Amino acid sequence: MKRLLILSLVLMAVVACQDKKEKTAATAGHVHQEASQPMYTCPMPQDSVFSDKPGTCPKCGMDLVKMETGKPEQHQHDAAAESVYTCPMHPEVRSDKPGSCPICGMSLVKKETGGNRQEQVELDALLKPTNEFVVSSLPVTVMRQKQEQIEIRALGMITYDTRMVGTIAARVSGRIEKLYVRYRYQKIRKGEKIMEVYSPELLTAQQNLLFLLRNDPGNRNIIEAAKEKLLLLGMDAAQLEKLIREEKPSMTVTVYSNYNGHIHESANAGTMSKERETGAMKDISLITEELSLKEGMYVEKGKSVFTVYDPSRAWVLLNIYGENQALVRAGSRVTIVPETLPGKNFQASVDYVEPFYRKDSKTLTARVYFNNSDLKIPIGSQVNATVYGNTRQAYWLPKEAVLSLGLDKVVFEKVKGGFKAHRISTGIIHKEHIQVLNGLGVQDSVAANAQYLMDSESFIKVKN
Repeated sequence: MKRLLILSLVLMAVVACQDKKEKTAATAGHVHQEASQPMYTCPMPQDSVFSDKPGTCPKCGMDLVKMETGKPEQHQHDAAAESVYTCPMHPEVRSDKPGSCPICGMSLVKKETGGNRQEQVELDALLKPTNEFVVSSLPVTVMRQKQEQIEIRALGMITYDTRMVGTIAARVSGRIEKLYVRYRYQKIRKGEKIMEVYSPELLTAQQNLLFLLRNDPGNRNIIEAAKEKLLLLGMDAAQLEKLIREEKPSMTVTVYSNYNGHIHESANAGTMSKERETGAMKDISLITEELSLKEGMYVEKGKSVFTVYDPSRAWVLLNIYGENQALVRAGSRVTIVPETLPGKNFQASVDYVEPFYRKDSKTLTARVYFNNSDLKIPIGSQVNATVYGNTRQAYWLPKEAVLSLGLDKVVFEKVKGGFKAHRISTGIIHKEHIQVLNGLGVQDSVAANAQYLMDSESFIKVKN
């Protein structure tokens, strides 16, 4: 009985094994048949779309392409294995999964390094230092040759024309008996009285002339010499004629103005010398105070008493920056627009370019002389100016494409796989363009914005 039971179990096992082999063979044949049929897939491996007939990808809409060999599962596995993630700013950072850059913290972006890529970055490019080579897909530009009418923007201010400054000095030593100027910036005209001075020296010279006229009228040479001395001491012809007619010496001599303008300073000789030494005259227009010269004070012979500025004659002082200094010369046309009177803009020309830099200034100063009698622009007003240089035929690049490294100017030239820093020589800057003198060819492409390729953690190095 036991033998029959064991024999039955053995037969059942044999039958089950045979059925399993037949099913396995049938499945293998079906898989082989499916593998021999053509398969189609999306060109974008990340979509993972496969089909047994042509069509379009349901994800991106691209046409499906025929697969050459291999199973769909294997192709999907290979595509996933080919995906890497890298930092946009630090290409040397690579990862097989999404994440953040350990250097700058930016999100890693997916890059395909498989055989289906049309453009493959070489390994040696990724291994180059960031200060010599940059991997990027920024837009590029080329330099263009064109003719430009150069217009230079400049800022400046209105100031007095120092060629028209008049000085009133004391011709004799003496005491001020009467002062006709009472406050700073008082307007005076030529021929007006300034002050009356009592001088013992002048009184003695008058008495000598009268003595000669009474006692030796025929000695014309001595008499003419005495008259000349009085004129040199400050008396005018009318005062001298009155002295001879009345035969009475004047106790004081009147000082007249020989200029039109405004009184801008007054002081005794010591204060005046100190102001000249310290340069206080430069800022005298900012001070509003009473005159330091009073009646009863003494003046010294030959010392300046008043300075008269004529506001009808003025200068425009323009500040010209370094990159534009070669374009501004005497005779250049200029349009001046005062900020206080924008409707009174006027045309002029550059009269003089100062051959030095003023103290604490990094700009060159150009002078524009003009007649202010009709315009009446306040002294000290700020102005905007446009200086018209010569028309120039040159090669130009956008300013954003050029990176300044102090004395060196650098562009990022487009090469295979990325951009390479390249030194160029530049000229003037006009509006939004910069002139290229040498270092680039007309066919060379450079990054349209060089600032985007500047690594904050490295300094760009270029080869000569």
